[in-house]
This record gives sequence, structure tokens and C-alpha cells, in this order.
Amino acid sequence: MPNTYRASLSLTMKSLLVGATATIAALAIALPAAAEDFPSRPLNMVVGFGTGGSADRLARIMSGPLSEEIGVPIQVTNRPGAGTQVASNYVLNVPDDGYTVYASTFAPYLTNSILIGGAEFSVDDFSYINFQWFDLDIIAANKDSGYEDLPSLLEAIREEKGQVRGAVVQGSAGHLMVRLLLDEAGIPQENLNLVTYNSGGEARSAVAGGQVDFVSISAQGSEGIREFLTPLAIVSDERIDQWDAQPINEALAPMDIEVPILQGSMRGFAVTSEMERQHPERFEKLSSAIQSALARKDVQEQLESNEMGGIWVGPERSNELMRENYQVFEQYAHLLN
Repeated sequence: MPNTYRASLSLTMKSLLVGATATIAALAIALPAAAEDFPSRPLNMVVGFGTGGSADRLARIMSGPLSEEIGVPIQVTNRPGAGTQVASNYVLNVPDDGYTVYASTFAPYLTNSILIGGAEFSVDDFSYINFQWFDLDIIAANKDSGYEDLPSLLEAIREEKGQVRGAVVQGSAGHLMVRLLLDEAGIPQENLNLVTYNSGGEARSAVAGGQVDFVSISAQGSEGIREFLTPLAIVSDERIDQWDAQPINEALAPMDIEVPILQGSMRGFAVTSEMERQHPERFEKLSSAIQSALARKDVQEQLESNEMGGIWVGPERSNELMRENYQVFEQYAHLLN
């Protein structure tokens, strides 16, 4: 083989090797950089309820520390309506790029928007990063309504058709519990003038202001209107320190009826399942930021001062809890139709 040919071949092979090495090096640098660049612009935190409710207050308190942990501003946007279906559809229809975080009371509202609201999505269309605030429901009367216990309220609904007014958040566990109480007591559902609201803040304002006679709602978010309420029952198997109220089946004992203890609210953060599938590294970054925020002493103090939950259960357990909630509510969904 001529020396000139061997030299040319050697030079060509060397050029190819150098080019390949440069390409691999560029890829090795570019791929981590792409992951590290997220997020490169502000995040949008979409709340499934109106302002003033528990989910809204949680989102606004957590948005500051989360912004500090993840390194970009976070804009909180309220999209209430149809038992969180408006917000859910919005989140599912924006790009699955990790820049939209869903903040809501996922259980039972997301569950009921599917079971009774005709939603076309499923619980598996979302990936739940963390449920940090779990709550029990309370049934409480306006202090000037004259109702001092649960049996007297139910008997008034039985005897005074359409006269008793109640407040619930549409599709909530409190909503279903009111329907269950009437069903178990043999009281026609139409006897109660039940007003449904899109947020806990609206329902609480209604009972505190005397627009309705009673409310069935999350207990932990109701401390701010405690002075306007007479607690009638807590939806639990046992008493709790925060409220002087009987467990619901103890309160119902004089009527010789019982109701199932429904799982209360589960609040936290989620993204679409497609976002996690397409961008697992971004999902992990969001997850780590929320976990780090909850590990901070100042965040825990702020949550505690606002009587909010702040635990970390993580994505795996949060997704398990969501599916369990769906299975339980599926048994009783017919009462909300």
C-alpha cells in the first residue's frame, strides 16, 4: 500500500475518531445541562378552588418556600368550578413540561368529579407528588340556629320540609355525608335545602353569616369561624382535641342509626402522569423541592400557626391513597347523582 494512501487513511480515521469523541462529549455535557436548566422560567400553581378555601391557603403558603427551593417564582392561579373539574381539565390540557403544578384537595373532589361529575379523565391521569394535609369533617350549626345536637337537626329536616338550609362544598366528603345521614335516617333528600359551594371559604362564610343553618365541611380549616358555630359531630370513630364534638355514630345513637366513617380530605400537589413519564428528572426535582420545603423549620412553624398539615408521604404512598379513596367513594357515589 502506498505511503500516501496509508497516511490519508490514517488521517481520515483520526478525524472520525476526533469527531465522534467531540460529539459524545457534547452530548454528555448537553444532557445534564438540559435537566439542570429546569425550571428556567416561573411555575404556574393551579388551585382547584376559589380564594379563601383550605386548598387555596395551602397553595399560597407553600408557594413561597417552594419557590425558594426550586429557584424560580411561582404564580398561584385559581380555577374553581364543577368540583375541581375545571382545574383538572386545564392542567391536563397544558403542555406536560413540569411548569404547571396542580394544588388541590384531591380526595374526595377529584374522585367525585369522575364518579358523579362525568369527567372524562381518571385518577391515573395524574401523578400525585405529595399529600401533606389530611383532615376530618365536622358537622356544625350556626350558633343562633337553635340546633344543639345532630338528632334535633335531622328531625327538623324531617318535619320542616325545605326550611332547613345546609352548606357543603360540591362533591366533598361532607356533601356525601349529609346525603348518607338523610338516607340512613329515612328522610327524603328533597326535604333539605342544601346549598353547594365551590370552595370551603364560601361555605364557611355562609354558615358564619347565618345564610344557612349548618355546614358539613373540613374541621381543620374551620377554626377561624369557631365562635359562630355549635359543633354537632365529628366524622371520626373517636373524639379529637380540637373540637368539643361527639364522634358521629355516638351522636346518632339516640336515633339508633349508624353511618360509615368516610375518609376526609387529602390536600397536596400533583402533575399529570404524562409529565412524569416524559420528564422523570423534572418530576424528581419538583418532588425534592417540596420535600425540602417541608423539612424546613420555618415552613413547619408557618403551617402549624395556620393549623395546616405539613407531612411528607411521597409520591408512591400518595398515589396509593388516591386509588384507595376512589374505591371507597365508588360504593356510595349514587347518593350524589
